[in-house]
Amino acid sequence: MQIPQELKYTKNHEWIKVLDDGQAIVGITDFAQSELGEIVYVEVETVGEELNKDEVFGLVEAVKTTSDLYMPVSGKVLELNSAIDENEGGNPGLINEDPYGKGWIIKIAITHPEELEELLSADEYKALIE
Repeated sequence: MQIPQELKYTKNHEWIKVLDDGQAIVGITDFAQSELGEIVYVEVETVGEELNKDEVFGLVEAVKTTSDLYMPVSGKVLELNSAIDENEGGNPGLINEDPYGKGWIIKIAITHPEELEELLSADEYKALIE
C-alpha cells in the first residue's frame, strides 16, 4: 500500500498535493481505491465553484458502490482531470492504476492554506487505516 510522505491526507481518504504555483491537486488514496474496487465513473459538477473544507466536490462510482469525494481544504475547483473524465475520452480506471499520479481527480485554488495544517501526515494516515 502506497502512502507518499510528501502528501497530506484526510480521514475520508483523500490526498492533496500543493503545487509550486500554490494550486493543488486532489485525489483518493491507494487504500480508498483498493476498498472501492474497479472505478468506472467520476462525477464532478463543482468546477468553477468555491467550496469549504469537508464539502462534497463530486463522487466516484465503482462496480459495486459509489462514494462521495470531500474537499481536503477550502478552495475553488479549477478543473477535473481530463485523463479520468469519460466525457473527455478519459479512463476513470487510472484512479485504480495510479492514484497518486495520473489518477488525480481535481485541481483547486486553495483559499485557506492554514487548513493544510489540520490534515494528516503520511504516518498519521497509515495509523488510521491499519
